[in-house]
Parts: sequence; C-alpha cells; structure tokens
Amino acid sequence: MAIEALEVEGGWLPLARRISSPNFDQRPAGAEVELVVIHAISLPPNEFGGGYVERLFTNQLDYSLHPYFATLEGVRVSAHFYIERGGDLLQFVATQDRAWHAGVSQWCGRRACNDFSLGIELEGCDEMPFSEHQYKTLQTLIDELRRRMPTLTRDRFVGHSDIAPRRKTDPGPCFEWSRIDAAFRP
Repeated sequence: MAIEALEVEGGWLPLARRISSPNFDQRPAGAEVELVVIHAISLPPNEFGGGYVERLFTNQLDYSLHPYFATLEGVRVSAHFYIERGGDLLQFVATQDRAWHAGVSQWCGRRACNDFSLGIELEGCDEMPFSEHQYKTLQTLIDELRRRMPTLTRDRFVGHSDIAPRRKTDPGPCFEWSRIDAAFRP
C-alpha cells in the first residue's frame, strides 16, 4: 500500500482539525503504512480535558502545572490522530510522515513500528470506558483510512499493548475491540 494514496491532501485528512507537531520525521525509504496502532492517553493520568495532550504533542506543555507533567519534561511524542472525549478529531502529523507514538515496539517480528504505522490516540485510560462520540469518530476515521488504503485489514489494527506488551497497557481493558470488528463488516 503506497503512502502516495494519502498524498492528495499532503497526508492531511480534511475531516480532522490540523495542528502540526514538530515531533515527527520522514519514514525510511520505501516504507509503507501497514499497521494502525490504537493508544489511550490522558493528562494528568485519568483526567480529561484541559488541552494538555495537544500541548504535549506540540512541545508546549507547562511542566509546572501538575506534578505528573514534570515526569514528561524533555519527552518528544506525537501521533497522527487524536480523538477527544467529545469526538473531535485532531491530526498532528501527515500520514506519509513518521509520528513518534509507538516507541520501542515490534509487530510480526518487525521492530520500530513507527516506521510503518499510523498512530491513533484516544483521550482515555485503562480504568474508564471510552465515549460513544469517540467510537463514532473512530469509525469514521477507520472508514476514511480504509477507503484510501484498502490493504488496511482488521488484523492490521492493534493496540499499543500488542506491539509493546511489557511496556504498555493501552488502549486498555475498557476499549471495545468489537467496535473495530464492526468497522470491517459489510
């Protein structure tokens, strides 16, 4: 699946609000999008709103606002997409570029999943269900990605915990994988 399939809009989906992150680089030569990694994030942990994730992804987080934020100082992360609790879709990195979302990771024997994946962050945590608005937006996003990249089959949508099992637990036990399954039904 060629990344060029998304370059019509420069790798930016018109259905998302664009907020450019500096935390990305070019994919390795010849790399294709073969995987979508679903994450969960909340800042501070288990709290929603406040725009802190957006600030983290754009290196504008004030680390003095919360004790947890101090642990993130110097961290440079991003994702291609972020879905807020109310269902708003934000895009931080163009799809043809490599967002810094997976960290040390492996899928089907291949290391460095950032090289060949898209990252979707959901505002959430392991302990609480995601919102209906988020699932609806996620469904729309999956439909759009599949329309543009038909080789993204169900088995290519995984959780962060699947590619970094000793390090990560997200999107967590409250994430309804049946919603992903439903996205692939005719």
